[in-house]
Amino acid sequence: MIKALVTGGTRGIGAAIALELKKAGMRVWVTGTAPKGRAPGGCRYLACDFTETAHVESLCETAAKIGFDALINNAGVNKIGPLEGYDPADFERILRVNLDAAFRLCQAVMPGMRRRGSGRVLNVTSVFGLVSREGRAAYSASKFGLFGMTRALALEYAPHGVLVNALAPGFVETDMTRSILGAKGMKKMAASVPMKRLAQPAEIARVARFLVGRDNTYLTGQQVVVDGGFTSA
Repeated sequence: MIKALVTGGTRGIGAAIALELKKAGMRVWVTGTAPKGRAPGGCRYLACDFTETAHVESLCETAAKIGFDALINNAGVNKIGPLEGYDPADFERILRVNLDAAFRLCQAVMPGMRRRGSGRVLNVTSVFGLVSREGRAAYSASKFGLFGMTRALALEYAPHGVLVNALAPGFVETDMTRSILGAKGMKKMAASVPMKRLAQPAEIARVARFLVGRDNTYLTGQQVVVDGGFTSA
């Protein structure tokens, strides 16, 4: 049975991915920041605040011991703001959660995947890892960087049967989207999408299931964009 880890898997896209993988017959662990958080139905919970070095190190040790067959780096944070006056601490926080944590977890689980001759890694990026907008310098830096890491690791581990890809969601109806944009902003964002609506988390999760499942046998080093046509407009 495939053992999968989904970071940031207690809500939104992460929770939808965790449930989709569980439905596909995988054993699924998720991370969340609460010390005693709850995982989606049938999944197991691991606490980790990715801004805390000790937490990350502990999670990496646990992940290496469990020997995950699939790693989905989904945890992410964002803060929109102009460059001038942007708090360097926020920039550092975004990079630590969105990029550094993914790098560290790859270091923890991919040696085991290499030894077993198989494995799947999926890094959840964003359309703002392909295009960007004003006020998103920090977030785009993290997501462009995550895709660069994806491509490098795909080349490094392809000879060992490990497939590494990125999944770039467009605008998805999640708590994070609501907190950043508000109802008015979400309506405006939906109007900018050719399909004239935001995605549902389950729509992203179904693509993730393919990318980390047994049906994907040859696709690696790619960024699959699920955005309702936004980046094609």
